[in-house]
Amino acid sequence: MSPSAPSSDPSRPSLTPPPFHSPFEQPEVVPGAAIPRADAPAHAFGQRPAVSARWGRSAPLWVSGLVVLVAVAVVGYFLNAIGPAASLIGMVLALVPLAVVLFAVRVIDRWEPEPVGLVVAALAWGAFVAIGITLGFDLLLLSAFGPDSDFVAAVVSPVLQAPVVEEVAKGLGVYVIFLSARRAFDGPVDGIVYGALVGAGFAFTENIQYFALSYIEGGAADTTATFFVRGILSPFAHVMFTSMTGFALGLAARRGARAGAAFGPWLLGMAGAIVLHAFWNGSAVFGDFFALYLTLQVPLFALFILGLVALRREEARLTRTRLAEYAAAGWFTEQEVDMLATGRGRKAALAWAGSLRGDRTELMKGFIADATALAAARQRAISGRDPHAVHDEHALLERTTAARAAMFAP
Repeated sequence: MSPSAPSSDPSRPSLTPPPFHSPFEQPEVVPGAAIPRADAPAHAFGQRPAVSARWGRSAPLWVSGLVVLVAVAVVGYFLNAIGPAASLIGMVLALVPLAVVLFAVRVIDRWEPEPVGLVVAALAWGAFVAIGITLGFDLLLLSAFGPDSDFVAAVVSPVLQAPVVEEVAKGLGVYVIFLSARRAFDGPVDGIVYGALVGAGFAFTENIQYFALSYIEGGAADTTATFFVRGILSPFAHVMFTSMTGFALGLAARRGARAGAAFGPWLLGMAGAIVLHAFWNGSAVFGDFFALYLTLQVPLFALFILGLVALRREEARLTRTRLAEYAAAGWFTEQEVDMLATGRGRKAALAWAGSLRGDRTELMKGFIADATALAAARQRAISGRDPHAVHDEHALLERTTAARAAMFAP
């Protein structure tokens, strides 16, 4: 990282963004999105100008209330239908695949981490609200067909009801986050993260039920077998399904879509999630599960991973493109853009900051985080979907410039 020498020349024109070459970028630039000219901010680093209000970055209060209300009902159902001892055993076992999934989501979300409040909201929606909707529909099926219906048990529930009802219930949570926190919903990777979190929460509560019932009906042997299938072979199943919905909404967000325009992509994403879910359940009901798992599900999961890698690279490339615009206006050096837009560059920068007097690693972490947020704010500004993006842009420019000054202070 080298010191920047911002230009304050008022004759220097504002930069016009370059053409967009990727379907993941916004194809049009709205008026009034010009980059401000670089000048020396008056703030000291310790004062850190704040970005605009939390609106659009956190789940609304009614979501928290709904989650709490449904959570009480779901916990009561589990304690009454399964019992506290079996439920506790199921919960302990369900924590294992949940921890694996959360670690993977953290790796995916490392480039531009989502707000902690939204992470918790997405998990809670899947664990309680989506489960509550699914349980309610199950009760309706039992009332309509009776508890002993072989057709419902063999076909309707695993192949039709489970994929449709569960994916709609989970997808509704992703859509709520998109609507209420769209300033933190910047693109496909964000959508996948939120979809994965909702799916992880759902799988956690569902696994509690499966593990607990296996323990009640077959003891340790059945519980071990169920844990192997659900906790070892398929911990990412629900994550992958609901990520389809998040991916579609993320594409809509990148292109500046709001509530109405995003409704169609949301339906398409849920359709993809339903098809994947039905295919997964159908392989267990109508075919040799382990053979289909090896020949179809494993390659499908590998493609999912490759897609994530490609999206992460696209996210880094977009960060480079947006920050290069600021560099051309004098806010960053080209070397800083190279450093901020690659994982290797960020690691080298952190190592260099740690070697400075007093260990300035935390300063560098803040610089990297603010620069990445600046690139996202720029993307929201040029898409026209965030009226607060310009305010965020100015605050983040001041913070990154002050951080640079603090980094090189004696």
